[in-house]
Amino acid sequence: MASASSIRLADPGGIQLCRVLREDGSGLLKGKHGPLPDREQLETIYRAMLTTRLLDDRMLKLQRQGRVAFVGTASGLEAAIHGSAAAFDEEDWVFSALREGGAAVQRGMALYDYVAHMFGNDDDTAKGRQMPNHFQCPEVHFPSWSSVIGTQLPHAVGAALAMKQRGEKRVVCAYSGDGATSSNGFHAALNFAGVMKAPVVFVVIDNGWAISVPSAKQTAARSYGSKGKAYGVAGFDVDGNDPLACYQEVRKAVDRARAGEGPSLIALRSYRLGGHSSSDDPSRYRNPEEFEYWSKRDPLLRFERYLEAEGLLDEAKREKWVLEIQTQIAAAVEKAEAVGPPKLETLVEDVYEQPPRYLTRQVVEALRIVAEKGEADGVAGKFPL
Repeated sequence: MASASSIRLADPGGIQLCRVLREDGSGLLKGKHGPLPDREQLETIYRAMLTTRLLDDRMLKLQRQGRVAFVGTASGLEAAIHGSAAAFDEEDWVFSALREGGAAVQRGMALYDYVAHMFGNDDDTAKGRQMPNHFQCPEVHFPSWSSVIGTQLPHAVGAALAMKQRGEKRVVCAYSGDGATSSNGFHAALNFAGVMKAPVVFVVIDNGWAISVPSAKQTAARSYGSKGKAYGVAGFDVDGNDPLACYQEVRKAVDRARAGEGPSLIALRSYRLGGHSSSDDPSRYRNPEEFEYWSKRDPLLRFERYLEAEGLLDEAKREKWVLEIQTQIAAAVEKAEAVGPPKLETLVEDVYEQPPRYLTRQVVEALRIVAEKGEADGVAGKFPL
C-alpha cells in the first residue's frame, strides 16, 4: 500500500487553491465570489465538457481499432479546459497545447472538422500534414500548435502585442501543461509579456504528469501560480476540477488584460485520468491509489451534481444530450471515413503564394510515379509518443 504522502492530493501542502464549488458538487462554498457563468453559459460549459469526454472515448476506441493514428485524451481535465475557455470572448484568440481541441468546438468549430482532422483526410483543414490532436480553426481564432513543447507561448505573446499595437481590445489565451513550464518558450513568453504588458492570459493546466515526469519533479517552486511573480505577472492557483473557479479566475484575468493591466498566469490543478497519449501506459509510473483518489473527484460528475442541485439538469436531460452528441460523432466518423486522403499536390500548397519551379517539378514527378506504379503501401504501427 502506498503512503498518503505518495498520492498526488488535490490540496498541495501550504498552497491555497481558489475554489467556488464544493468538492462534492452540492453547491457553492460560502463567501463572496467573482464573475460566474449565467444559466446559458453553465449549460454551454457542461455540454462542452460532455462532448470532450464522449469524443475522447470514441477517438480512443478508433485508435485501438487502427482507424485513427494517435489520440491525446483530455478525460479528467474537462473543467479546466472548458471552464477557462468560456471566460474568453468570440473575438479573442486561443493558442492551445495537446488537450484543448475541445475548446475549439466549444467556440464554434464544426464537430466534423474535429473528426476530419483526427483522420487526416482530404477535408482536414491541416491537409494531413499534422498528426492528430493538432487542431486549427481560423474562424474561431484557434491556431494550430507544434508538438515542440512550449513554442506556442511566444507566438501567443506576439499575437497579443500585435493586437495591442493595432489598438484592438482583444485578449489572447495561451494554454500549456505543467511540463511546458520547464521550456525555454515559457520563460521567454512570460518575461516578454510582463515587460510589454501584453494582453495575454497564460493558462497552465497542471495535470500531474508531463508524460512520466510528475509535477513534483518539474519545479522546485511552491506552485505553478507562484512562478508569475518573478516576471512581474499576477499568478493564481486554482482548483482545476472546479469549472466555476476556472471561469471566475480566468475571467478576472481576461478583464484585467482587456483593461490594459497586462498578463496573468492562472495555474489550474487537475489530473489526467488517461495516459499521456494512446501510446502510453500510465500504470508503469503512476500509483493506482493516486488514480483511484482522482477518479472519485471526476470534474464531470462534480459539475453534474451542482447542475442537478440547481435544477438545471436531470437524468433524462443528460441522457438526451449524450444521445445527441454521440449521434453527431457517429455521423461525423462515418462521413470522415468515406473521404480519401489529401491529394498529393497539396503538399506544396500554403508554403509559398506561388510554388517555385523546383517544388512544382517534384510534384509532377511524384504524380508520374504514382500513375505508373500506384500508391505506396500503407504504413501500420503506433506513433512513438
